Amino acid sequence: MKPRTPRRRATAALAALAACAALTATQGQAQAAPSGDGISPTTKFYVDPHSKAAEQALTDLGKGDLANAVNMAKLASWPQADWFTEGTPAEVRAEVNGLVRKARAVDRTPVLIAYDVPGRDCTQYSSGGAASSAAYRQWIDAFAAGIGDRKAVVVVEPDGLALLPRDCGPNADPTGELTAARVADLAYAVRTLKAKPRTTVYLDAGNVLWRPVGDMAKRLLDAGVRESDGFALNVSNTHPTDHNARYGTWISKCMWWATEGPEETRGHTDWCATQYYSPAAPNDGTPGSVVNSADPTTWRWTDAWFDRTMGDPPADALHRFVIDTSRNGRGAWTPEPGKYTGDPEIWCNAPGRGLGPRPTGDTGVPLVDAYLWIKIPGESDGSCTRNTGGTIDPEYGIVDPPAGTWWPDQVHGLARNAAPRLTFNH
Repeated sequence: MKPRTPRRRATAALAALAACAALTATQGQAQAAPSGDGISPTTKFYVDPHSKAAEQALTDLGKGDLANAVNMAKLASWPQADWFTEGTPAEVRAEVNGLVRKARAVDRTPVLIAYDVPGRDCTQYSSGGAASSAAYRQWIDAFAAGIGDRKAVVVVEPDGLALLPRDCGPNADPTGELTAARVADLAYAVRTLKAKPRTTVYLDAGNVLWRPVGDMAKRLLDAGVRESDGFALNVSNTHPTDHNARYGTWISKCMWWATEGPEETRGHTDWCATQYYSPAAPNDGTPGSVVNSADPTTWRWTDAWFDRTMGDPPADALHRFVIDTSRNGRGAWTPEPGKYTGDPEIWCNAPGRGLGPRPTGDTGVPLVDAYLWIKIPGESDGSCTRNTGGTIDPEYGIVDPPAGTWWPDQVHGLARNAAPRLTFNH
């Protein structure tokens, strides 16, 4: 076989880009089987033909960077979420309306992220949010009005429940007033969005290595998860899909047990085994301490407690969930032992990661409604420093772009490292 000349490689790249453009432009012509308004295995999610990845493909092609151009074209062919993070009620209503209108025109379901709760992200990299609960509720009302009676999937407030005001520091919420307001705001958002006839709502619940099972189960119940379609896991994180699926299943069972189980267990999510502890584990000094959150092989003791205690709850009584797989193809990042003396911020622009399982409603995993690309691949988590005291991220040797900023080098790496290998969405 003759080696490809630069001209032949350019032609191949152009053909790939053209195929991508044709796919996104005509995504509504091939009709999926009707599946109702919730997520099902046949759900087709909306692909933005003018996404940042599509723009990056053209930029790379213009520079003669054919390999990255093709990878970006492939990435652009897959559905990704749209984040709504600010703006007046009138602005967010118009922006949401514009998105769902475009999605309906091609018979696809858009995925939207509501991310404007007061005190967002504990004043860290993604800080911001509405000025007050009243302002936030007006914003949510407008968000819901923008959706109207059209199909949409909404993930409510990433980190909003896993990072409550009381979690921001010992003096962040001394009276508990801010935390109570946060929980009430999230419940309002869930209730308002779910009141729309064709909106599917998932309340964010952090990730597998954050809150213990029982703690997150209680937070979800307090924030109105029973009025939603379920919860979301691993948003903007890199933990493996199967680990989050296991965690989500435990949370679902724990919530069922604490609300529908035996009378004596009602309200006791705190009795549930977790990724950190299980009463079913051998006693090696402290009962249950053999369970190690960093070693999933020890989670068999958590599984054993749920099996022994709850048996097999009816599937239709358990809350379902979605998992963000946008950056978890290679799992979580672990820095070299001893490299950092402080928090290495393993969640923040983790180096060497890759795109994970493609977005789909056909997961084949009980209780998992969908794998979604919620975090937009290529957008920075913030100017991470690994707690080194400087401004440089030692993993990249630069000052990372601010949170939400498009980062070409990062998205190129995510595409190259994709697992499974990145292909076009057909």
